Amino acid sequence: MTIQSILALTDFSASGNHALERAAWLAAEHRAALTIMYTALGDKPDCADAAQRLVYQARQLAAQFGLAVGTVDATHHSAERLAIDARRADLLVLGHAYQRSWMSFLSGQPALQLMRLCHCPVLVTKNESNKPYGRTLVAVDFTPASRRLVELACLLDGKAEVELFHAVSARDEAKLRSAEASTQAVKAYRQACISYAQGRILSLTDSFDTRRNRVLSTIGHGDPARQLLTQQQHTGADLLVVGKQRRSTLMDFFFGSVAQRVLRWSAADLLVVPHDFQLATSAMAPRGTDVEAGHHQPAWLASRRRAF
Repeated sequence: MTIQSILALTDFSASGNHALERAAWLAAEHRAALTIMYTALGDKPDCADAAQRLVYQARQLAAQFGLAVGTVDATHHSAERLAIDARRADLLVLGHAYQRSWMSFLSGQPALQLMRLCHCPVLVTKNESNKPYGRTLVAVDFTPASRRLVELACLLDGKAEVELFHAVSARDEAKLRSAEASTQAVKAYRQACISYAQGRILSLTDSFDTRRNRVLSTIGHGDPARQLLTQQQHTGADLLVVGKQRRSTLMDFFFGSVAQRVLRWSAADLLVVPHDFQLATSAMAPRGTDVEAGHHQPAWLASRRRAF
């Protein structure tokens, strides 16, 4: 599993600049092709000189990080159209600035819309990107997708300390209490669930190369999103990694999701990985680091992209 293509979005705000810098840092780390695009999603006004500013930022990033940076001469106001452009990227990177509008209330924040629509992992940045990630906290649920989730978390920053986290749900305990089960029976059930989770997470941890990535594990109890946020605050993790099932806007609106709640309340960067994701490495041209080498552009954007 390798990351060979990164698409980064910006609206020229501070959060957008942070996203471009993080994307450039990751592209340099993985020797991946980087393409940047201007977009004005949600209630953001259009930028009159977007093309010129994008070219300027591409040249800055190319000089700073020593890699080829391409630009896309297109402005999209639709998350659906952006999701189509991101289909052949291995990673989509964007900044997050909370928007207060009726459209964002009904359809979700722009970042959440892209999480829902994209088939590639989506990295939402909230902080400055002047240093590597120090600690990565990965939420696992022991489904078949969990292993690939941890693999991607370890791949993204090979030097970061990785912690696997699982929260044992308390919903079944509530059902036992409603059925008038004894306190002792509820406690025994909880301990059995925790013991089972400890065995599963230990097995998952042992399956990775701990010589390159120090993989730790923790078990929590209660609501998964709330417990994950509590653990992030406790450990100071600067990147959270969660999986996401493909659901409709209506389902997310009424029932929410772990990714949705973590996006709103966490102060750390967030990597959301669709359960059905596949890296788009087959769509890429050979990689390179020559800042002037336009021929290193991805084939999927060859007709629309300028490289610096």
